[in-house]
Amino acid sequence: MADLVPLQDLLIFTRDGEWGKGEAGPDLVKMAVIRGTDFSAVRYGDVSSAPVRYIPKKAADRKTLRPGDILIETAGGTKDQPTGRTVYLNQRVFDMLDMPATCASFARFLRVNRELVDPNYLYWYLQSIYSTGAMFPYHIQHTGVARFQYTDFAAQWRVPVPDREHQLAIAALLSSLDDKIELNRRTNETLEAMAQAIFLDWFVDFGPTRRKIDGATDPVEVMGGLVNDPDRARKLAALFPSELGEDGLPEGWSEGDLGHYAFLNPESWSVRNAPHAIEYVDLANTKWGTIELTTVYRWSDAPSRARRIVRGGDTIVGTVRPGNGSYSYVGIDGLTASTGFAALRPKEKTMAPLVYLAATSVENIERLDKLADGGAYPAVRPDVVLATNMPIVPLDIVDGFASVCAPLITKVEHNKKENRILAATRDLLLPKLMSGEIRLRDAERANEAVA
Repeated sequence: MADLVPLQDLLIFTRDGEWGKGEAGPDLVKMAVIRGTDFSAVRYGDVSSAPVRYIPKKAADRKTLRPGDILIETAGGTKDQPTGRTVYLNQRVFDMLDMPATCASFARFLRVNRELVDPNYLYWYLQSIYSTGAMFPYHIQHTGVARFQYTDFAAQWRVPVPDREHQLAIAALLSSLDDKIELNRRTNETLEAMAQAIFLDWFVDFGPTRRKIDGATDPVEVMGGLVNDPDRARKLAALFPSELGEDGLPEGWSEGDLGHYAFLNPESWSVRNAPHAIEYVDLANTKWGTIELTTVYRWSDAPSRARRIVRGGDTIVGTVRPGNGSYSYVGIDGLTASTGFAALRPKEKTMAPLVYLAATSVENIERLDKLADGGAYPAVRPDVVLATNMPIVPLDIVDGFASVCAPLITKVEHNKKENRILAATRDLLLPKLMSGEIRLRDAERANEAVA
């Protein structure tokens, strides 16, 4: 039987965060500041979105985070995502930081008494009661910013604390699912980087042609070492011209844009053709190549922006604040995207990788960000996305590019699907494990089934 202990009694230290200043100054410490909006990335060891701020030294000394700390969002939130969210700071997070870190002023850190409870177990317990809505009564919306009533929560909420072995086993099981998700995510980063490198070499730097001009004859060398199979490299190298034309492009190529390769916003729902229900993709849940969350609505309840019909092979690029990276390859049919996206549908199946990689290259996202205007909601028109520079090349070059990059994108989409299954399994097991509805051994079997 687990003991029930007030949350506040399981902690040795807790403090609100700091925001500090945007510029360096006397007695200020340079720190990474983790905000609530960073929680989902930090959970998997990605601290790249955490801004750098300058914190008064006295506060920095008291509020520097350590491995094992738990962050809880205490202000902000939304109707669909109330305050009370948490994130666990494992050693991996600190390995990715090159400076000390604290949390933002809309959050608080909890430092656990490890003699009483394992911090990772406590984190998963807090995750479980958040996921079931048990924390929502402490989310108070007055005027302005919503706040989480942390003091009341910590005093009133009693945490079940089983024996240490059971705590560690539960935390290890749930963390193993997160670890698998993180491994897939990092694999996808590598695969996307490989595909982008090939795209840039072929269509921006004209690498194969330039290497031929420089005297390269070995096909693997001509292809820049990005295609290591000699037979495939030979076939691909033969596709590229050996000279540049007067316009600076490989001979036979011409200037153009994505309009040559893709249709813009080809399908939309209207009152006449609307289905009974839709699975909706919005900008907020689409980040840097991944649709993180979709929402199913009855058509009558769907947001007014839920209009774009997208299909497998399409690319969606957010037109509002494009620098936020709200873009993704669409791996499946049956989704409806916000009108805040430009939906690009390849004119031929083999054009899908080229369209995606051209539209979402770092250089193009930066271009769109610079072109965005509109004050509070800087945006570009969808046709500006379609106008992305892309040379017009022979179809056999397009087909050759697809033969190399389509398998990379397919693997990325497979990993995304696996991550959705892993996350669903984790979220299903979490409250059941914590409540005792299922035994640990049964949960371990479920974990093995999706491993």
